[in-house]
Amino acid sequence: MRSEKERMLAGEWFNPADPALEKERERARELTNRFNGLKENEYEEKVSVLRELFGTAAGDVYLEQTFRCDYGSNIHVGNNFFANFDCVFLDVGPITFGDHCMLGPGVHIYTASHPMEAAGRKAERFEIGKPVTVGSDVWIGGGAIINPGVTIGNGAVLGSGAVVTKDVPPHTFCAGNPARVIRTIDNEDRQSGW
Repeated sequence: MRSEKERMLAGEWFNPADPALEKERERARELTNRFNGLKENEYEEKVSVLRELFGTAAGDVYLEQTFRCDYGSNIHVGNNFFANFDCVFLDVGPITFGDHCMLGPGVHIYTASHPMEAAGRKAERFEIGKPVTVGSDVWIGGGAIINPGVTIGNGAVLGSGAVVTKDVPPHTFCAGNPARVIRTIDNEDRQSGW
């Protein structure tokens, strides 16, 4: 019989009240509280805590405070990662970032989902995790929400406040609620910025 953690990581329904998972969330709370309590100029200590918290951090990683997550160990960031103030990553499933990703303030990424039927939510309180994958060279505007199971292609840009419910094609600008492709990003955009 598989553990609840094994079921969680396999993308199956699992019980989040499992004592082993509660202990892992407790560890994440301790590390995020330590990170959020550091002073602005304690950069090396911040990076050290993030490397302990995250599953992997390939290179330069910088997050503004405050930051919250469920487990931390299911977050994987590539080189040159930046997230602005007040980001939340609910990492029941894997959250994976490529290289050179930038996140505005208040970006929320959710991998956790619950039964759609009220009876299922009341009776079982089970969760399921659906991975979120963010390619390289992605810019996510402030206040964007990325929902479970979404893949964001390389070079994509999400407008502020976008609510992303479906995959985002590479090199596109998406915005709105629900987010939709506004236009393709061309070479001129890539060189001049927004």
